Amino acid sequence: MNPSTSPAGCEGQSPTDDLMDDWLFLSSESAGPQVQEVSRDDQEAEDRSKLRSKLVSAWNSVKYGWSLKQKSKFSRSSPVIMLGNSYELKDQGERARFRGSFVSLLWLTYRRGFPPLASSSLTTDSGWGCVLRTGQMLLAQGLLLHLMPPGWTWSVSHHVVKDDMDLESRPADSGQSFKQRPNKRGRKLSLGSLLDRPMEATHRRVVSWFADYPTAPFGIHQLVELGKSSGKKAGDWYGPSIAAHILQKAVAASADLPNLVVYVAQDCTIYLEDVKRLCERPLPQSWKSVIILVPVRLGGQELNPAYITCVKKLLTLQCCIGIIGGKPKHSLFFVGFQDDHLLYLDPHYCQPTVDITKENFPLESFHCKYPRKMAVSRMDPSCTIGFYAKGQKDFDSLCTAVNEALSTSAQTYPMFIFAEGHSQEEEQSNTPTNNITYIQRKSDRRRVDTSNSMDEFVLL
Repeated sequence: MNPSTSPAGCEGQSPTDDLMDDWLFLSSESAGPQVQEVSRDDQEAEDRSKLRSKLVSAWNSVKYGWSLKQKSKFSRSSPVIMLGNSYELKDQGERARFRGSFVSLLWLTYRRGFPPLASSSLTTDSGWGCVLRTGQMLLAQGLLLHLMPPGWTWSVSHHVVKDDMDLESRPADSGQSFKQRPNKRGRKLSLGSLLDRPMEATHRRVVSWFADYPTAPFGIHQLVELGKSSGKKAGDWYGPSIAAHILQKAVAASADLPNLVVYVAQDCTIYLEDVKRLCERPLPQSWKSVIILVPVRLGGQELNPAYITCVKKLLTLQCCIGIIGGKPKHSLFFVGFQDDHLLYLDPHYCQPTVDITKENFPLESFHCKYPRKMAVSRMDPSCTIGFYAKGQKDFDSLCTAVNEALSTSAQTYPMFIFAEGHSQEEEQSNTPTNNITYIQRKSDRRRVDTSNSMDEFVLL
């Protein structure tokens, strides 16, 4: 949500458009105690800021709180595709597998009551940090693929996941809903992972990296600090493109991931030599693993329907780790689809900050058990698509699979391309500075105003 727009006009939609558009609770802890003396004018400005934050939170509580426990409808007749895996919901075992996989995704949301952000009195990111949170979720998915064995699921997911999704009924179902008795077989299978203590320790360590504390390498404090070089500060709106570059800097600055790099495509182009330069190491060491982030714009003010098939194709790939996207000024993390609806995780639910210094801090608030959907046609055209490759062979396979998926948009401009060689702007600033960007294609300069969209650039 963009804090610079009025709450009544930022979405422009009926509350019945989505079963779960936004979640936010009024924070009673958002104003932490002051430890420094400030001038009277500064104190008044701070009080106004706190009051405004509470009013925004209160408005969102009224606007979105009613839908917290409502459920999206899922069809029995169509598979659900999520990050390269397909699930047939008509089969009870497949439903259990889908629920276990979904709840294992890391869910990073607004938080309240964390230490004040640098150069501000803000102790919550509600109302402005949703793109940073969706960026955290995409990075978290890449880290799980990087550090966990293939097919890993959260070992205690069977405790928190119920068969409580809604399925659209068919005549053959005699009106039965999706609420059936738990699949005991599926849960017994997931119990086996309880024995995998090292994986749970890694899972907990990854969660701690996204904690809302200044020392966390991928926490909100670090991301805001890294955003300063792009002219951003706490409380500002961050677009998907800027978020991609912030994530790149955060991974590069982290000492915890020496074998992982992040590459951000430039001008809708993945330059293969640039990726090779980042990943190559002297023999006998192997390639570094790489997360590839591709900021794109898929239309002018609205999503170009010609790209819908390609978006869905990319989400069917095993190498895809999700999309930082959403609706205009309302970021969501897209992880899959069913028919013409995208499956997403919503960062707008404001939760208390978790103290990760405790030995067994609770993990439940970092995992979501309610899958949500929205019509793909409502997707904001500005987004960042993420991919992960473990090594050189995986990167070669990624290039082949992604190129095949991109061919579905070949009749228009492709969403993005692969190119040999290096980027001409390799050492230049990667972040845009205003709301208009020009792109030269075959001597044809085009201009598009994107001031009402999620980002500060346009790629056609």
